[in-house]
Amino acid sequence: MQDVVQWLKDNGNLKIINEPLDVELEIPHIAYIEVKKEDSRPILFTKPVNRAKGIEYEMPVLMNIFANKEITQKIFGKHPDAVAEGIDELLKLKPPKGIKAKLMMLPKLFSLKNVFPKRLKFIGECQEIVIPKAEVDLDKLPILKTWEEDGGPFITMGQVYTQSLDGNMQNLGMYRLQQYDKNRLGMHWQIHKDASHFFDQYQKAGKKMPVTVAIGGDPLYIWCGQAPMPHGMFEMLLYGFVRNKNAQLVKSLTNDIYIPRDVDIVIEGFVDPELTEIEGPFGDHTGYYTLKEPFPVMEVETITMKKDPVFAATVVGKPPLEDKYMGWATERVFLPMLKPMAPDLIDYNMPENGVFHNLIMAKMKTLYKGHAMQFMHAFWGVGQMSFVKHALFVGEDAPDLEESESLAEHILNRLSAERVFITKGIVDHLDHSSSEQFVGGKLGVDATEDEVEEGVEELLSDEALLNQMRNIDKHIVALKQYMTQTKSPVCVIAVHKRTSMKMLNVKLRTLQKHIKLLIIVDKENNDLEDPYMLIWRVVNNMDAQRDVTLEPFITIDATNKNAYDGFSREWPGDTFCTKEVLDRLQEKGLIDIDEAFVKKFGLLPFK
Repeated sequence: MQDVVQWLKDNGNLKIINEPLDVELEIPHIAYIEVKKEDSRPILFTKPVNRAKGIEYEMPVLMNIFANKEITQKIFGKHPDAVAEGIDELLKLKPPKGIKAKLMMLPKLFSLKNVFPKRLKFIGECQEIVIPKAEVDLDKLPILKTWEEDGGPFITMGQVYTQSLDGNMQNLGMYRLQQYDKNRLGMHWQIHKDASHFFDQYQKAGKKMPVTVAIGGDPLYIWCGQAPMPHGMFEMLLYGFVRNKNAQLVKSLTNDIYIPRDVDIVIEGFVDPELTEIEGPFGDHTGYYTLKEPFPVMEVETITMKKDPVFAATVVGKPPLEDKYMGWATERVFLPMLKPMAPDLIDYNMPENGVFHNLIMAKMKTLYKGHAMQFMHAFWGVGQMSFVKHALFVGEDAPDLEESESLAEHILNRLSAERVFITKGIVDHLDHSSSEQFVGGKLGVDATEDEVEEGVEELLSDEALLNQMRNIDKHIVALKQYMTQTKSPVCVIAVHKRTSMKMLNVKLRTLQKHIKLLIIVDKENNDLEDPYMLIWRVVNNMDAQRDVTLEPFITIDATNKNAYDGFSREWPGDTFCTKEVLDRLQEKGLIDIDEAFVKKFGLLPFK
């Protein structure tokens, strides 16, 4: 992995584009479209430019490194399940009894020495070129502007290395970094993250906080940066465990933070605890813009790099994205770490169109009544699992969690209002649907029991049911029913919203013999024929405490919220590509998409 580009040529079917392309919108749009293809590939852009600033960059941009499951597994050097097995063995390690058992344990214990990062006494390849503070110019890096409404260019694959005030804890996180000017970056470490906790320590002490940002190097560093490690554990321990060799770290030149010797670019600096600046908006991995908010600012002290650096970046927005494959690996690797708190957990899945923290499905052995509810509390009370908004639990007789059609049928045959659990808890910093930032509704479904006895009393066709609804309210403009063969068909309606959907729910009570589960979405920018993106919309837009009604049938209001709903926060917009950019790239033959592709993934606003 010393030469990632060559490795990707040999192992990842690397696509190379030699056409001069703009870091503002053009390069991100190509990568965004590529990652949505079935045969997605990593891409190297050899001639990035910034036409607005008149810059031709000296380094290429590498994107979609985690382009598919196959390449992700190759980056690990093994299947992520194999890593999970090793972690499971480690967690179950017991003192050996007898000479033979002790001898058999020696190889395992010996391999653990490779887990711990090794601090080198010399400079690394990443420090071959040193740019002093007086010459620092972030404009020399091909930093991308992904979306038209972004607040500026953002580093999207920065490995952010920080340490606690006493120096005893070090952290690697992956946070977006907004470029403000030639030597300042916005530090979007969310309030629940370790780096933010370290910042609190420096702030209380009135001291500037050292930060080192690394870009590139072994792609496994990138994955480790987003791994949900327990508080206080340095993510590079995970690197050593996966690689079975020590991560080799070198000291930053202007602070005491250690970073991998072989990354491509290093940005060192300090954060003044007294200074913040408005960061954003930014089109995020939720598929929505995160809104403007004050965050700390890093002043750059120096930039170092390899002699021939490569600028690694990712693009986020609506699913599927590169994080689909990174998240798949995370999901597999961390299964053993969930089992100590939920020992009867068999497996879990966080589908990418549920934006990971918005939807989790879990399979478990149920041993007693309320067992699934106990698991829900366990999930919502620990680490990053506490950000999960919606949790669906099935028993061991359920289909495989990745068999979406049969799994949905299994759950819907076991769904009833009595098996829905709604509570309140912490939500992700990026969540936009809760009425109060950081706190919102949680929904759990216990589908571990037998099938419910009663289904829909009288199933109507889509046309007939829509006609009846429109006789009640003309603002209902479209209807689609899914899974009509189950006890709880999913009835999705699109509306031109003119009032609270609670009032609509009351009006539709006369149709209760035709409906078991009703989902309401806005007509604008929703395709009722696209269940993949409907799931994305619903789990993003709902707050279970406010938007779920259980009588006379289960209703989920997944419309955009506003004053009709007593919602006072600003509601963010979708991430949309810029049509002129797509047209230009299509004319050049750099992308090949049709109207169906554009609509399927919501690339542009619907006509």
